[in-house]
Amino acid sequence: MTYTPPKILTFQEFIAQYGDNTRYELIDGELRDMEPTGPHEAVAGSIAGRIYVEIFSSNFNWLIPKTCLLKPPAAEATALRPDVIVLDQAELSKEPLWQKEPIICNGSTIKLVAEVVSTNWQDDYARKVEEYAFLNIPEYWIVDLRGLDSLQFIGNPKQPTITICQLVNGQYQQQQYRLKNTIRSYLLPNLQLKLEDIMPI
Repeated sequence: MTYTPPKILTFQEFIAQYGDNTRYELIDGELRDMEPTGPHEAVAGSIAGRIYVEIFSSNFNWLIPKTCLLKPPAAEATALRPDVIVLDQAELSKEPLWQKEPIICNGSTIKLVAEVVSTNWQDDYARKVEEYAFLNIPEYWIVDLRGLDSLQFIGNPKQPTITICQLVNGQYQQQQYRLKNTIRSYLLPNLQLKLEDIMPI
């Protein structure tokens, strides 16, 4: 049996071939199939909706784009596609690609990112924690409603968990929430949200 390594793509090649396909993202040149399902998309949509209500009621100058790619400046062959991303509209004028394509390059434009965990949970709990902290994104939500992650991250027994990562001095402090817990967001202090509110049918 021969091993065929995956084809390595540049950022430009990824944009040309998969930029409009929300199924894929690029990590260190490797194409990642995010394998979105109906329940996955329903959860992401529910989270976006609840966050938008808070943005509107608090009169924040933020927006949640329908689709968006994140190109970390230090990673030449990486294009992340968060399930939910909250952008500061005042910072969009500083984005070099935004006027032509929905691509964000500056961490200062991003207020919050949420990832709904699927089979690629290692990326959500490890790689993206580092990447988003390096970009100084104030809050990162890891939404693991199926308890897919390892016991190391979500404990034993495995159960639905939301991990809220809040940036403090360049590193994320993580707080986990289970069923019946009210989730606390530093950015959205008036948010009233529990896991049960966004569980897929």
